[in-house]
This record gives sequence, structure tokens and C-alpha cells, in this order.
Amino acid sequence: MTEAKKGILALLGACTIWGLSPLYYKALSDVPPPEVLAHRSLWSLVIFAVVLQGQGRLAEVPRLLAGPSLAKVLLATAMISLNWYIYIQAIQDGHGLQSSLGYYIFPLVAVLIGFVVFGERIARMQMVAVAMAAVAVVALTLGTGTPPWIALLLAGTFGIYAALKRVIGGTAVSSVTAEMVLLAPLALGWLLAAHLGATAGGMFGQGWRVSLMLAFSGVITAVPLMWFTAASRRVSMTTFGLMQYLNPTLQFLCATLVFAEPFSRWHLLAFALIWAALGLYTLETLRIDRRNRVMVPG
Repeated sequence: MTEAKKGILALLGACTIWGLSPLYYKALSDVPPPEVLAHRSLWSLVIFAVVLQGQGRLAEVPRLLAGPSLAKVLLATAMISLNWYIYIQAIQDGHGLQSSLGYYIFPLVAVLIGFVVFGERIARMQMVAVAMAAVAVVALTLGTGTPPWIALLLAGTFGIYAALKRVIGGTAVSSVTAEMVLLAPLALGWLLAAHLGATAGGMFGQGWRVSLMLAFSGVITAVPLMWFTAASRRVSMTTFGLMQYLNPTLQFLCATLVFAEPFSRWHLLAFALIWAALGLYTLETLRIDRRNRVMVPG
């Protein structure tokens, strides 16, 4: 099997796990979201640490936490933990549609952040796609009477997180391990308070099914990320970008077909605009990619 095929399979596996994860977190609806987040963070930290130790790169983590990048790692930790918490809460509360909308919007938010923060050029059609996404949000707000805060927060926090990852040193796995190290004391403190009865929760150890699922949340967090990282080195950026839509599409199908969440005409209008915007953005990205390949000799 070629390296490119291995990369595509790894990316397919990562996006499929992320896309179907609403089924997993919905099954944990009896567990408070902070407890799910705490276990997700701690168990993934264990997996990341073992992998880095096996690769001989565990020393990268203290360097990230001791150097000038600490402030950036702290902010990245805040963004990813907030993103995970909002996502878990949204799924448990029956807002899977907004969750999928947020991850559909994310590529367009990333384009906007690239323009504002990094001074990247935006093609005209890409700007039109961003504008269409804004119209979709306005339409959904007017139609439902409230802005899609969950979708906006998910797209925004993940967009900021992605921007921070561009300026934080180390590999993808070592930097996320550093983030989990910073989150670990908060997670352990919350779990201790829950088991002592100071907060609601303390579900771990109350039954084998829930305990196993909480522990396994680390696996469905760490493994897809490592597959995702491996794929990024093996497939073209065009393929990499196009396959990202599998995640929100599967989330959308979970919300509509499995959870039977209400899907009004305003949702249809908003999603239609987003899908059209993503189609336009994708076509423009493919055009730019083809032009760049032609311009590069050899």
C-alpha cells in the first residue's frame, strides 16, 4: 500500500470517528459534561504520553511548558477545553445540528482568521463564501429568534485553536500533550470534588459500562488525532481539506436521522447556504491548487 493510500485511510478513520462521536457522547448523557471532559482529558493524556515516550519525544513537552510558548499553550488549552465542553454539552442537550453547523462553518472561519491575523490573501470567491456563511447565520437568527451560539462558539474556539497551533512549537502530539498536562490539575480537582460530593457527578466506578466508556473517551480523542496528524504528512492539502467535510456531515446525519432533532425551513435555508458556500470555497481552492501546480516546474 502506498503512503498516500495509508494517509487517506488514516484521515478517513479520524473523520469517521469524529463524525460519529455524537452517538458516543449521547450515550453518556447521564454523566455531567465536566466529568466527561475531565476523563477525556486525563485518559488522552495517558495515551499521548505513552506514544511520545515510545517515540523518544516526551522531553518536548516540558520544553513547551517552560519556554516563551507557555502563554500560547495556555490559551490553546483554554480554547480546546472550551470547544470540547461546548460540544459535549451540545450533544447531550440535543443540539447536534448546531454542532455540525459549527464544524461546517469552521473552514470559512479559518479563512477569515488567516486574512485578519496572518495577512493571508483571500481569493474573491473565497470571500464570497465567507459572506454566504454570514448570511446563513443571520437567516437562522432571524428565523429562530436567537443566534446559533453553539455553532459560532464551536467554530470560533476551534478557529482560534488552529491559529495558535501554527505558532506553537513542537509536534502536533507533543503540543496537545502539553495542553492536557495543563488541564490535568483542573480535571483531577473536579473529579475529586465530584467523588467527595461537592459537585454533581462522580459516575466513574459506579458501573462498569459508564466507567469503561469514560476511560475509552481518551481513546476516541487521542487515536483520531494521531491518525489525523499522520495523514497530514501523506496526502495532498486538497484531499486533506475536502475530507474534512465528512466529520460535520456525519454529525448532521446523526442529529437528523438518529436523534430526530427538529429541522425547520430556517435550518434548511441556513444549511443550504453553508453547503453552497463550502462548494464555492472548495471549487476555488481546487482552482488555486491546479494553478499553483502548473506554475511550479517539474
